[in-house]
Amino acid sequence: MTTSVHGPAEEAAGPQGPPTGPPRSRRALVAGSVGNFIEWYEFGVYGCFATVIAATFFTPEGGGEAEALVRTYASFALAFFFRPVGAALFGRLGDRAGRRPTLILVVLLMTAATTLIGLLPSYAVIGAAAPWLLTLLRIVQGLSAGGEFGGAVSLMTEFAPPGRRGLYGAWQSFTVALGLLGGVGAAAGLATVLSEAQLASWGWRVPFLLALPMGLGALWLRLRLEESPSFRRGPAVPDAAGAPGGGPDGGRGDGRGAAAGAAADGPAVPGVPGAGRAVRASAGETVRAIVLGAGRLMGWSAAGYTFLVVLPSYLQSVLDASFRQALTATVLANAGFAAAILPAGALSDRVGRRAVMVTGAVAAAVTAFPLLDLVQDPAAPTVAKGLAVCAAGAVVGLMAGPGPAMLAEMFPTGVRYTGLGLAYALSNAVFAGCAGLVITYAVERTGEADIPAYYVAVTCAASALALAGLRGDGHRRALRD
Repeated sequence: MTTSVHGPAEEAAGPQGPPTGPPRSRRALVAGSVGNFIEWYEFGVYGCFATVIAATFFTPEGGGEAEALVRTYASFALAFFFRPVGAALFGRLGDRAGRRPTLILVVLLMTAATTLIGLLPSYAVIGAAAPWLLTLLRIVQGLSAGGEFGGAVSLMTEFAPPGRRGLYGAWQSFTVALGLLGGVGAAAGLATVLSEAQLASWGWRVPFLLALPMGLGALWLRLRLEESPSFRRGPAVPDAAGAPGGGPDGGRGDGRGAAAGAAADGPAVPGVPGAGRAVRASAGETVRAIVLGAGRLMGWSAAGYTFLVVLPSYLQSVLDASFRQALTATVLANAGFAAAILPAGALSDRVGRRAVMVTGAVAAAVTAFPLLDLVQDPAAPTVAKGLAVCAAGAVVGLMAGPGPAMLAEMFPTGVRYTGLGLAYALSNAVFAGCAGLVITYAVERTGEADIPAYYVAVTCAASALALAGLRGDGHRRALRD
């Protein structure tokens, strides 16, 4: 059976429609990236202002600062645990109704929730309702963020030209870095021009309110977006050997893929988006691919949030760094992260996802303790510390660059939005959303300042083992209809 290459932008869409040219690919890249930028901008802002938010919403009279910070990170983690719910709900919608309408809906929800956080009254004004309302808005953010990743990555990789799927998918991770840098930059800028009292009183609200104009811009871009050619074609019907293009886990490709054993109810109808979406992936194989995908992302999730988001409050609470010093370190880490992502994605198109991602996971596990020792050493030169945190971010970028394309290659069209969205959401819920809570609680209880290094080393080592099972030529194979 001959299968079509899934999502090349220069390739004709076949009898279903006209050719999809490079401008459409670029438009999909921008529209898919912009919502992701807003999502991670907000998470970066929340992480930077964790101590301020703790004092504003989680510190009733008589409450301790450490207790408030733990509650703030619990709210942070809660949003992550609603991501899988959002990935399942919006993923099902995106696999049935299309990528475009679903991505429009999720960016509306994210923008509204983020803006409302900036308007939310404090504990001093409305009492115990304040932390509950904040938690509710974080839940809405978690739901919409869960629906964002699967749709954006599906869109980018399905529009990607041949041989550039890793680079196109890497733009999703790159906008994570840009969003985090934007959030950290906004916080650092405010910390420079405002006093600590002004920042704690009202200044922290400004970055959240900026999400409104950004969200309206993202909405405009997505309203102009076209549906992906892969979704319009509908899934291919597998032959007797099983699903085209290999197994759902990017492994041996022996025909036992996510579509193996699926029943076909009818062919795709030309010109009708999503029509004839008859082939259904085997539930058991899809669940297996989701769990495996989450394991492969474990190191990226844990190391990324430890180095890029949790670092500011860790430096402040454990190492007694100033707010400005903590933000500077975070900016450098995120700069290294951003600089490595696109080259890593492009490199994975040449040498494969496995080689690049395993290198990143092993490097993060090996360097976690030396990095933390250097940061903790008061005698170490400031330049050396800056280079170290920048290098730590770059190591995470080696995993984040090829990661989206690797996930897209694990699932066929009919379950791609749901499958890769759930894998990413589960990994982030367990290993990223809990990073701040676990690290803060463990350091407080044990007094062990190396807890972040243990966390990164263990998760990255496990992730490297899971990534070792990737097939070496998966980047050269077509995405499966």
